[in-house]
Amino acid sequence: MGRKTLLLMIMGVFVAYYIYIPLPENIEEPWKLLCMTTCMKTVIDVILFAELLGINHLLNMATFFVSLQEVPPTSDENVTVMETTFNNIPVRIYVPKRKPERLRRGLFYVHGGGWGLGSAAFFSYDFLSRRTADRLDAVVISANYRLAPKYHFPNHFEDVYNALKWFLHQHVLDKYGVDPERIGISGDSAGGNLVAAATQQLIDDPDVKIKLKTQSLIYPALQTLDTDLPSYRECSHFPTLSRSMTVRMWSEYFTTDRSLEKAMLFNQHVPVESSHLFKFVNWSSLLPEKFKKGHFYNSPTYGSSELAKKYPGFLDVRAAPLLADDNKLRGLPLTYVITCQYDVLRDDGIMYVTRLQNAGVPVIHNHIEDGFHGAFSYYGLKIGYRIENQYMNWLSENL
Repeated sequence: MGRKTLLLMIMGVFVAYYIYIPLPENIEEPWKLLCMTTCMKTVIDVILFAELLGINHLLNMATFFVSLQEVPPTSDENVTVMETTFNNIPVRIYVPKRKPERLRRGLFYVHGGGWGLGSAAFFSYDFLSRRTADRLDAVVISANYRLAPKYHFPNHFEDVYNALKWFLHQHVLDKYGVDPERIGISGDSAGGNLVAAATQQLIDDPDVKIKLKTQSLIYPALQTLDTDLPSYRECSHFPTLSRSMTVRMWSEYFTTDRSLEKAMLFNQHVPVESSHLFKFVNWSSLLPEKFKKGHFYNSPTYGSSELAKKYPGFLDVRAAPLLADDNKLRGLPLTYVITCQYDVLRDDGIMYVTRLQNAGVPVIHNHIEDGFHGAFSYYGLKIGYRIENQYMNWLSENL
């Protein structure tokens, strides 16, 4: 009897660990979210344990599970789906089947996944691209890019940028019937990072004659300097994206050397000679009061110069678009930013909104009070459809 009681207690603790995760009261459909995050947490813990045993790298194993959720480029009754390459970068193209009355909108989409996971073939991105093409009568280009841990910055950025430039050639737009004056770019999470960086880079590129009309950033990751923002503190253990996993993904973007991850976890990775960059990410001046409430700004604690010398990418504006100066920001197109209250990346997006507004860029900020990281892709949850509908409405009106 004693052994059975002990076994039941152990099982109870185990189940509670995986299933009972305190969620804010305003989270819609909490039990659905808990079921989804429990499955995700179980897979991640198994992968982390296997990595600890030296079986394989975290991202290599995670890629296997993600690949199980990929779908082929299958056309349906509304949309023709095909795969090709733009400047040797694989892309998936979605073209509405109905006869166009005029040249169509064009949307270039960049998937998320922490720079190490995901693809245009992932079922949620395929589903989103189909719905976008059909609902907006738009040609959607869903881009792939090389992933960590095999590849590091700037490979991801270069792939996205080169594919985007290819798309913006007039002969390519003519081929797919795209209006050169109605082209937008969108991306979520790490994809939002790549979108923001590519859009900035386009401004001064003399080879690009056709410019973007809009950019849409969905809970983007935009800075590497400060991992002690209020959102990092408040959402440190939120089940859809923790602070530790965010830091791990950021560091993997630049290197498999875990010393950078360790320094970022302690917020001691920026060398003193780069101290001038903190003005671009100083949340005490860039966040509205409601997001600063209850938090105090800690002055930067500087780290060794060696990490910055070995991995200069984390101080590069192409990896951290918030580091762009105001002169660069002023040339950006109409911008739509989605942030979620329960997201470690929340403050990245909000600070970018503030900086864009200060630079005179027309920007619409859609803050989801009951939102969390990944909500845009959580099909089956009401919040996912709600955010998608708001996003689609904005594109319909502005692209």
